[in-house]
Amino acid sequence: MNTLRTRIEKGFENFGRLVYRNRIKCLFLMALLIAALVYPIQFLRPDNSNEMFFKKGDPTLVAFDDFREQFGRDEMVLVAVTPPEVFDAAFLRKLKEFHKALEDEVPFLKEVTSLINVRDTRGEGDQLIVGELLEEIPETPRAMADLREYVLASKFYPNLYISQDGTLTSIILETIPYSPGEGGEELSSGFDDSGDSEPSGKDASPKALSDKENGEVVAAVKEVASRFETPEFPIHVTGSPVIVDYFNQAIGRDVGLFMTLAFVSFSIFLLILFRRLSGSLLTLLIVMLSLLSTLGLLAAFGRPFTSVTSILPSFMMSVGVGSSVHILAIFYRKFKELGDKEEAIAYTFGHSGLPVAMTSITTAIGLLSFATADMAPVADLGIFGGAGVMIILVFTLVLLPALISILPLRPTARFGGKSYGKGMDRLLIAIANFATSRAWAVVIVSGVVVGVSAYGFVWQGFAHSLVRWLPHESDVRKSIELLDEKMNGAFNIELVADTREENGLYNPVVMEKIQEFSRFAEAYQDVTGQRIVGKSTSIANVLQETHKALNGNDPAYYRIPRDRELIAQELLLFENSGSDDMERLVDSQFSKARISTTVRQKDASEYVGFVNDLQNEADRIFAGLANVTVTGTIRLFTGTVQQLMINMVKSYTIAGVAITVLMILMLGSFRVGLLSMLPNLAPIIITLGLMGWIGIKLDMSNMLLGTVAIGLAVDDTIHFFHNFRNYYAKHGDTALAVRETMLSTGRAMMFTTLVLVTGFWLFMFASLINLIQFGFLIGVTMIIALLADILLAPAMMELITRTQRGRTILARWGKV
Repeated sequence: MNTLRTRIEKGFENFGRLVYRNRIKCLFLMALLIAALVYPIQFLRPDNSNEMFFKKGDPTLVAFDDFREQFGRDEMVLVAVTPPEVFDAAFLRKLKEFHKALEDEVPFLKEVTSLINVRDTRGEGDQLIVGELLEEIPETPRAMADLREYVLASKFYPNLYISQDGTLTSIILETIPYSPGEGGEELSSGFDDSGDSEPSGKDASPKALSDKENGEVVAAVKEVASRFETPEFPIHVTGSPVIVDYFNQAIGRDVGLFMTLAFVSFSIFLLILFRRLSGSLLTLLIVMLSLLSTLGLLAAFGRPFTSVTSILPSFMMSVGVGSSVHILAIFYRKFKELGDKEEAIAYTFGHSGLPVAMTSITTAIGLLSFATADMAPVADLGIFGGAGVMIILVFTLVLLPALISILPLRPTARFGGKSYGKGMDRLLIAIANFATSRAWAVVIVSGVVVGVSAYGFVWQGFAHSLVRWLPHESDVRKSIELLDEKMNGAFNIELVADTREENGLYNPVVMEKIQEFSRFAEAYQDVTGQRIVGKSTSIANVLQETHKALNGNDPAYYRIPRDRELIAQELLLFENSGSDDMERLVDSQFSKARISTTVRQKDASEYVGFVNDLQNEADRIFAGLANVTVTGTIRLFTGTVQQLMINMVKSYTIAGVAITVLMILMLGSFRVGLLSMLPNLAPIIITLGLMGWIGIKLDMSNMLLGTVAIGLAVDDTIHFFHNFRNYYAKHGDTALAVRETMLSTGRAMMFTTLVLVTGFWLFMFASLINLIQFGFLIGVTMIIALLADILLAPAMMELITRTQRGRTILARWGKV
């Protein structure tokens, strides 16, 4: 019967002949395509900054860019020193040398601030003096004791430059916000600019400090620290730039390691499977060219290589091996039987061309469901991962047979004996017999496992923290935890209050509201009663310090003046004192104020509630006085989390619906198509439930698991049902159809699963905890998916054909 399926399979068969007969032309066209795709890879760059999670024009990113243009970069490099005694002359002299070395040797610096040069505002007679705290280091015990008392009693220094117990002191390195221009000048608006002018140069839009430049900063800081560090002068380097640099370096190391291990393990597996060197080399060539082409495509569109897209190399290698194996396994078997390459290629394409194409399409759909994500790297994974899968399909259907056509191949394998094939066949037949003879037991056990696993959802939840992705033993993570313990935080949340009028900050009510907001932030507690905020600083602190200094340094005058003119005069005096602190706190028109709040590292869900509370309280406090915007690094972080939750629901829905529809069309039956999704959904339910049982929470990384897994798991399902339908239509016997299906495609199914599991379990050699967990979980999912396809799917087919209605459905299905 000339069914649609038969015509499609015949079309694939003819396509195989076409490639064979035009092999030289095909190779030439493929070479041109590969060259065009691979060439841009030299421009691929890493980027793991918070900004890269947002698409251009996103309101959260726009607000952050506006803040950075006006006030500079909020991501600081933090250097903590924990000596036996901070207030010691010898230590302070070494701290001064260390501070000076950082100023002299670290590139792209805007300012270095520590106890050595932090502002000290005081009054002398009727003069305001704003100098450096340690212009002279005290040499007598009494003078040192007075300094200790003065610093720890200050409302400014503790939790910013020194811990409240006086055992830790920090050095804050602020880098320039933008990469230097052509002339080496910093592209920054500056405090004295009107804000209307554009940066000079060919590109009117300044570019943020790149990851490469950021890495140079971190490397220089660490190099200087290594020279000064001793047991009496312990140094801890951390901060957002350091974390980003750690991620970039870790990903660079890990990707190289993954690829090396994958090539070695895949080569061994391929030799065992095919017992031919050609099978191994051809598969690895297709995989490597597909991977390079995909990464080149990523670079061609100017997209960075991120912690999210870092899964692409292992993913592409695993998918590429799977596609090639399904073609080569049938080709070598038929070539041995016929001894004719053209006929073997034509038969292989007629037999496996359609399921290989459909598995590629379903895998691509699983990834492309991410394309609608608002988070840029997740969208990139969807777009370029999906494109990469289609590149693999083109290379598998065109380049692979063209290469086979020109290679001098022997019909029989050179390596290994017959025992391997017979042993595998016996195993496959045993599995088929078990699934069909104990169908009810297989279905019941599968249902129980799914049900028990699903109960794990009770303990499942969302918990995302970049710091928790860092290895427990890493210096960066230990330093962050130290600053959390001693200083109540190492990260910043920024709030900008815009009065929308020139000199609006001279209004005493506005200043008091700034101070009221700061008090609210510093008193904020999480659900456990722990304080989140370490310090809140603003122009209000400067004003209070100045007012106190101009009133005989009397602590009673550390407050906001009630007179607008007096505020204007005191701020003018401070501005003329020589300190440049003002430009980091207000704009040149005194209409906008920055309130910086240092916070402890927390789970994303806690940050989301905290940021929302800050925004709501700020709206209430400044109602009718100023527009307020919460921004900064942590705000970007919470924005990515909120987007992710929405995106994942959308992506899971799109992938599930699209793949179900495709399965229905592919299998030609609505009922069988729906039924075929059970072996695909069960592994995801089991894995997500298992995560709940063992305490692995959902985060930005493993939330990608479900959509990626269903795109991969459906591949074996398609191969099983495609072949089962052919054999059932031929024999009308379920058990026999299952056995022949297992013998024809079961070996490739098991091998491709082994490849996928190996490829993803290589992630367990990663430096980052999120990649370790992702690799482990998706590997487990693939194993469960294989078991579902070789046990649950045959058992369901057996139970269906035990009823007259079921036999009728399958009989009609086989004729489609």
